[in-house]
Amino acid sequence: MVSRRRVFLLGAGTAAAAAFGASTASTAGAAGARSSTGSTTSSTDAHRRAIDEQAAAILAHVRRPRFPDHSVTITDYGAVGDDTTDCTAALRAAIKDCAAAGGGHVIVPPGTYRTGAIHLLDRIDLHLEAGATLAFSQDPAAYLPVVHTRFEGMECRNYSPLIYAHGRRGIALTGSGVIDGRGDATHWWDWTKGGQDGSPSPERVSKDQLRAWAEEGVPVADRVFGAGHHLRPNMIQFYDCRDVLIEGVTVKDSPMWNIHPVLCRNVTVSGVTVESPDGPNNDGCNPESCAYVHITDCTFNTGDDCIAFKAGRDADGRRVDVPCHSALVEDCRMQDGHGGVTIGSEMTGGVSNILARNCHMDSPQLDRALRLKSNPLRGGYITDVVFTDITVGTVGDAVLEIALDYENVDTGDYYPDVHGIELHRVTAASGPLAWNLIGNDANPIRDVLLRDCAFEGIEEGWVSENVEGLTLHGVTVNGEPVQDGTAPA
Repeated sequence: MVSRRRVFLLGAGTAAAAAFGASTASTAGAAGARSSTGSTTSSTDAHRRAIDEQAAAILAHVRRPRFPDHSVTITDYGAVGDDTTDCTAALRAAIKDCAAAGGGHVIVPPGTYRTGAIHLLDRIDLHLEAGATLAFSQDPAAYLPVVHTRFEGMECRNYSPLIYAHGRRGIALTGSGVIDGRGDATHWWDWTKGGQDGSPSPERVSKDQLRAWAEEGVPVADRVFGAGHHLRPNMIQFYDCRDVLIEGVTVKDSPMWNIHPVLCRNVTVSGVTVESPDGPNNDGCNPESCAYVHITDCTFNTGDDCIAFKAGRDADGRRVDVPCHSALVEDCRMQDGHGGVTIGSEMTGGVSNILARNCHMDSPQLDRALRLKSNPLRGGYITDVVFTDITVGTVGDAVLEIALDYENVDTGDYYPDVHGIELHRVTAASGPLAWNLIGNDANPIRDVLLRDCAFEGIEEGWVSENVEGLTLHGVTVNGEPVQDGTAPA
């Protein structure tokens, strides 16, 4: 049965009913649905074992790259950490020489090194020692010539990402230093501001052109932006790479997305801090069309989604048609952002087998803790997604949101298939909504399971529209159990 009814709590202590249907298709969901008495110790233990097995299966394909015991130091190539000298040539020469020697570690010692685009080569670990900062140029010309890249799920030729690699194997950014994109209100971020007369922003003009070219099937080689256009580059983008490690560094104030692996396989992001809460579209880490990703022990304070799994956008996503799958997020901390762990909205190639566990999310400026977003222009699928043992403090809107009307688009030719979503032992201290589930009239969300979840301090209750198969076991809102039952259609 499909519910089209909005359901709200009237206040703490109010008994409530939600829409229910079939259980999820997954093993854990099916086992839970067969229990008429709610969660049991045995079912919980079985679920934990299943989660551990799922995590182990993902991690079996994730290996940290290994590098030769060889190192060079950028100061030996003329770099000066005085926050004044242009060190671009020195960094590039050090990377080239290290790669020519078979690879190894390129050391950035303490100091502040001004630089333009940095391109990594095979078997290179760019290592920032404590006290080292890479301070990137605010001049767009420092990121020319253009390179093959993706901008919001669409391929083009554009300004180089600040740190970039294409088709490389065995690359890393490590250490405890800082990668500073130096985006601010008058550099990069101002490209998103429209005119006082209501005219579109410079970036909107370029973005609309890219969308039109993608829809028309213009070859990527002819989608040239860069100088004279206003598509902001990512901070870190590794494109079509294998065996990737980003560990320990602090990343701040990107032009837009901070960490963006695209079409990569075997990716580890560990112990990273993303401190970029003020910039527009300053997502923390966006694996796109990647396989076997491990994001662990990271802290995100962002101007957009903290982590977002993606797989291309609209016509271009259908052309490339590469999914994002098999990712584990664990032991991370989310502060400000639009979503803590997010999937979409660029998910046309499909996203599956995503597991997030043991994370803590807390900020009134964190709009949603767990967020899945799409619309009928995207197509694709989201399935086999598990959120477990997530502790949420305060959120600005909903603890869980699944919205298939992203950007207020609810009709189109490519309805997304979103099903098989599970939450286990998710708790929240305060926020307006426990969950906000918005399907399409012609295409409902299917098979969502919440088990052993407790939502406290909920001001408005929840929303369920066009949901088929919402199953709750051991779920409380403001201390009151949400009883099994079906809301009138």
